[in-house]
Amino acid sequence: MTTTTASATTLDTLTEVFGPVIHSYSRAQALEDGVLVDLSAVAAEVCAQHYKHPVACTAAVWAIIDAAVKNRRWANDLNGVVHDLLWMSQQYARRVDDSTRLFQVIIRGAGRRSTFTFKIVCGPADDLSPCLTVLLPDED
Repeated sequence: MTTTTASATTLDTLTEVFGPVIHSYSRAQALEDGVLVDLSAVAAEVCAQHYKHPVACTAAVWAIIDAAVKNRRWANDLNGVVHDLLWMSQQYARRVDDSTRLFQVIIRGAGRRSTFTFKIVCGPADDLSPCLTVLLPDED
C-alpha cells in the first residue's frame, strides 16, 4: 500500500483535470523582470512596521509612487509614500474576498488626480510562504 500526501493528491487531481502545466511564471522571475517591485527591499523599515511578510507592488503601482517621489513640488519621499500606501491598506481596506482588500490613498504629485484606488492581495510566494502584493484594481 502506498501513501500520498494531500498536496501530491491535489496535484495529481489537477493534472488529471487540466493536463500538464504548459508555462509558469514565478514571483522571483516577476521581481527580476521588473513586473513586480520589492517594496520590502526599497523601503524595508517602513514595510516591517506594517507587515511581517514581504510586500511587493506591480510596475503600474510603482510608476505612481515613483512619479510622486520625483515631483519636486510636493517634496514626497519614498518612505513616506510607501508608509501612506501600507497604512491605508491596513486602516481603510474594504474586503473583496478572503485574501483581497481594496483601499484608497491620497498621493499628491503623482499625476492629475490625487486619490488612487489600490488592492492588496495576500498569497503564496514561490516557497508557499505568505506574501503581499499591491496592485491597481484591474490588475491580477
